[in-house]
Amino acid sequence: MSKKVEKIALYSASAKELKLDLSDDLIIKVTTGLGPSIYKKDAETVSCSDSSELDTVKKNFLQKKLGLTASDADMDAAIKKVCEAMGSSNRNKYRALFYALLTKEFRKESVYA
Repeated sequence: MSKKVEKIALYSASAKELKLDLSDDLIIKVTTGLGPSIYKKDAETVSCSDSSELDTVKKNFLQKKLGLTASDADMDAAIKKVCEAMGSSNRNKYRALFYALLTKEFRKESVYA
């Protein structure tokens, strides 16, 4: 089994464990879109307590990748909602799941079609 397939299996299992409403297809597409960053421990997860990291999520993912022009307040609210959905005590907020939830939140699944 390749490392990518192992990561996808890990993320799918984590999504099911957290009872996240994500399809395996979206998880696969988002994981593939992340490229080699999924293999780096510090890049694989998102810290909801790090405001600079969350600003980077807004700028590099929501605005650049998804093409959002939503207000900062709307983006902040969506990020907060995703952080809560993944659990405040959950230390493994995998970036692939975090991004998949944001993609769903803004109904931008077509970006990964």
